[in-house]
Amino acid sequence: MSVERRERLRRGSLAVLEICVVAGLYFGSAKMGLLQQLVRSQITPLWPPTGIALASLLLRGPRVWPGIALGAFLVNVTLGPTTLAVLAIASGNTLAPICSYVLLRRADFHVELDRLRDALALIFLGAFAGMLVSSTIGCGTLRLAGVLSPDDFWPAWSVWWTGDAMGVLVVAPVLLVLRSARLPRDVPPARWGEAMLLVAATVGIGLLETSRAPLLFLGFPLLIWAAFRFQLAGAAPCALAVSTFAIISATRASGPFAGHDLLTNMITLQAFNASAALTALLLAAAVTERNQIQVEIARACGQLADMVAKIATGDHHPMLPDGQGQEEEHGGRTAKPV
Repeated sequence: MSVERRERLRRGSLAVLEICVVAGLYFGSAKMGLLQQLVRSQITPLWPPTGIALASLLLRGPRVWPGIALGAFLVNVTLGPTTLAVLAIASGNTLAPICSYVLLRRADFHVELDRLRDALALIFLGAFAGMLVSSTIGCGTLRLAGVLSPDDFWPAWSVWWTGDAMGVLVVAPVLLVLRSARLPRDVPPARWGEAMLLVAATVGIGLLETSRAPLLFLGFPLLIWAAFRFQLAGAAPCALAVSTFAIISATRASGPFAGHDLLTNMITLQAFNASAALTALLLAAAVTERNQIQVEIARACGQLADMVAKIATGDHHPMLPDGQGQEEEHGGRTAKPV
C-alpha cells in the first residue's frame, strides 16, 4: 500500500470516527434535554444538541454534518408521528446549525470568543437567526401532521426557537472553552481558592434557585464575578450551571415558577436564561478584549521605552558608517583638512 493511499485511508477513518462521535454526543445530549420538556415531547426550554452541533462545525469543519443528521434522525425516529415528519424535523435540526455556521464564518467569527463582536455574532447570528430554521420547520411539520393545533403553534414555536437558541448560547461556549482548556501553571494558591469559592457559591445559589424561594436573581452576581475574574473560562460554565438550576426549578414548579401557568413559566424561564447567557458572553468578551488591549499598550510602551533609552545613550544610528552620524549632526557638513 502506497503512502498516499495509506494517508487517505487514515483521513477517511478519522472522518468516520468524528461523525460517529458527533452523532453520539447529539443523541446523548438530546435524551438529557428531553428530560426537561415543557411542550409535548420534542420541545424543551434548553436543547443542548444545537450547541454541540454548532461547536462541532466550528471546531471540526462542515465535514461532520452527517453526524448531526444521524443524531437528529435517531432522536426523532421514536418521537415523530410519521416517517416523513421525522425526516423533515431531522432536516430542520441539521440545517439550523449549518446556517449558523455559515453566518458566523461570513462574520469572521473567532472560536476563542476574544472579541466583543464575536459574542454579538454568536448571539444574533448563531443563536437567534440560525435557529429560526429548526423551529419553523419543526413546528410547521407538527402542525401539518395534526399534532399541534392552530392555537398551540406559536407557543410551541417560541419555546422551540428559544430552546434551540439557548443551546447555542449556553452549551456551545462551554465546548469552545474546553477546546483550548489547559491546566494553568504557576497559579498562586489564592487564585485556586477563588475558583473553588466560585464553584461552591454557584452550587449554593443553585440549591436556593431550586427551593421554594424566588431567588433567581442571585445568579447574576456569580456571572459578573466569573466573567471579570476568569473571563469565558469561568463565565461559560457558570451560565450553564445557573440556567440548568433554573430549568430544574421550572420543571418542579418551585420558587418563582410556583402557581403560574405554562406560558408564564415559559416566558419567565426563557427570559432569565437569555439574560444570564447574554450577561456572561458579553461581559466575558468585553473583559477579554480589554485585557488584550492593555497587553498591546504595555508592549508598545516597552518598545517606546527601549527606543528612548537607545537615543539617550547615543545609539540612535546603529546602522550608519563611522563618521556619518557626526556629519548629519552638523547639518551634513564635514571639516576638510587644510
